[in-house]
Amino acid sequence: MAIPDSMPRMKFHPAVLLFLCLLGLFSGGCATVPYRYGDNLESPKVLPLRPDEPQFEFGRTNTLIDAVGWVFGIPSKILLLDSRMDNHRISPQTVEALQEYLQRNSVTNVKVRINQYAPGGEWSRLFRNKSVGAGWRYTFGVISMLFYTVLPGRIIGGDNYNPYSNTINIYSDHKAVAIHEGGHAKDFAPRNFKGTYAFFYMIPFAALYAEARASNDAISYLHAQPSARDEMEAYWILYPAYATYIGGQTMQYFAPAYPVIYFAALVPGHILGRYKGSKVEERRATTYIPVDAEGFEE
Repeated sequence: MAIPDSMPRMKFHPAVLLFLCLLGLFSGGCATVPYRYGDNLESPKVLPLRPDEPQFEFGRTNTLIDAVGWVFGIPSKILLLDSRMDNHRISPQTVEALQEYLQRNSVTNVKVRINQYAPGGEWSRLFRNKSVGAGWRYTFGVISMLFYTVLPGRIIGGDNYNPYSNTINIYSDHKAVAIHEGGHAKDFAPRNFKGTYAFFYMIPFAALYAEARASNDAISYLHAQPSARDEMEAYWILYPAYATYIGGQTMQYFAPAYPVIYFAALVPGHILGRYKGSKVEERRATTYIPVDAEGFEE
């Protein structure tokens, strides 16, 4: 949300903004142990899947479109140092990881579109989603759907969860990224005022709270799984990804003339993510507690 030119901008010295960026990044926690799976999370008004409607749908392979999408995804690949970002070729392993996460957390009615462009289906879900108030759906929900229609993620990428249609869109072949988006769906599932909570995202820096919740849940979930590698890669990707939100929000609202702030947050994000990842095996030796689907220790 851009600040009108007529409104005065708050001005801080770049060093102060850098300190705030680093403080926000380094205040992030590690995996929460033991992990608690969700049980009957979805509120009674949640938009249900139609009878015989699959929860997961897949876009048809199109070599040209996916190649263009891969090119559009180059910036995210470079910034996050991972070629799987916005590569538009999602492996069965990533799909299965997200399926298991949603099932074990009882988030059963969220729609998941894997590298798919389905404006008709999404508009329909928006209009039918009574769990979000009409005032929110026909304003911000319509705006979000116009962006989805005109700027399709199938080309420009950008894994996301849309609360107005209760849909997860995946374009990257990365388990932690997919589970992170599932974490957003899990965060929204029990809330009775979903539209209000979605609007909360638009308040300056409020999105950092929601992103931290989703990332922490993803890392904590992967910590409870057998693969140390998956947990390690979660730190590698989710910490710098979170740092991009810190840098981006700081630039947008306070320091548009200092793009260096973005990278001043991103670089420590990579460093901290690698450091946390390097400690995974050590932490697992003392804190790894596998739990069952009900959230109890196995």
